Amino acid sequence: MIVLTGTAGFIGSVMLQKLNLENIDNVVIVDDFTKKAKGSNVKDKRFALKIQRDEFFQWFDKHSAEVELVIHIGARTDTTEFDVNIFNILNLEYSKQMWLRCAEHGIPLIYASSAATYGAGEWGYDDNHEVVEKLKPLNAYGNSKNDFDKWALRQEKQPPFWAGLKFFNVYGPNEYHKGRMASVIFHAFHQIRETGKVRLFRSHRPDFKDGEQLRDFVYVKDLAEVIWFLMNHRTVSGLYNLGTGKARTFLDLAKATFAAMDMKPVIEFIDTPEDIRDKYQYFTEANMKKLRAAGYGKPFTSLEAGVDDYVRRYLSKGKYF
Repeated sequence: MIVLTGTAGFIGSVMLQKLNLENIDNVVIVDDFTKKAKGSNVKDKRFALKIQRDEFFQWFDKHSAEVELVIHIGARTDTTEFDVNIFNILNLEYSKQMWLRCAEHGIPLIYASSAATYGAGEWGYDDNHEVVEKLKPLNAYGNSKNDFDKWALRQEKQPPFWAGLKFFNVYGPNEYHKGRMASVIFHAFHQIRETGKVRLFRSHRPDFKDGEQLRDFVYVKDLAEVIWFLMNHRTVSGLYNLGTGKARTFLDLAKATFAAMDMKPVIEFIDTPEDIRDKYQYFTEANMKKLRAAGYGKPFTSLEAGVDDYVRRYLSKGKYF
């Protein structure tokens, strides 16, 4: 039996569909299922048992012998949330409880960390354990993820295999419920459909032209493929970057979205809001050598191919993966 947390969310629901496509449905799904906006993410998918997030550990303590693996995706991911206590409860303490139980009962654990742990990139974007203590995330969400990574690396008692995945800029189907926190592709698609144009943040740094800020955009289906690989090839435990390894500009992203909508690009630039301007990242790019060295050989979906698939198969039809 596999435990999958955050199942009603964006990445978790895509992972459940991946498991279903691999003919696995003996899955215990965990989330706050009272949030109706996320209901369609798990509709028509196959699973064995649905458990509310707050009730999960009671179940786990009674049924740990039946659990073969935990995929812990569930987290509070809102980077605009400033209540540190929310992140401490949902991201840090909840993850600690998951780790301790997996370590106690010998259950492999794959969990979601984040590239937000890298902050402004002062120490680069290498998934090197030696730099984790030095990292300075730019928001409470990133801090909560890095705090757990630091705690995990200090633990003498560990699950038999564990992997903390530092997701970079993820986009793709099943993010309809995310509102402001949905991907730039999601927002660009809706802007273009409603106005015929897209608005991007202007650069406020002389070394970057407008729209040429860079991000490592990774398709959510690729995340599911990596998790599937780690489930089946439990190599070296540790933190792993999960991006494409190639940064692309927001202009590239906008042009790819227009192309997927069969429209000519019309792009305008607006000032980056002052409340986030000093924390805005101009470059992120995952160093993917560690995951490749662990044996993952599949190519990552290009930005153009990912956006085309996302727009044509899902956004334009309002469909789910």
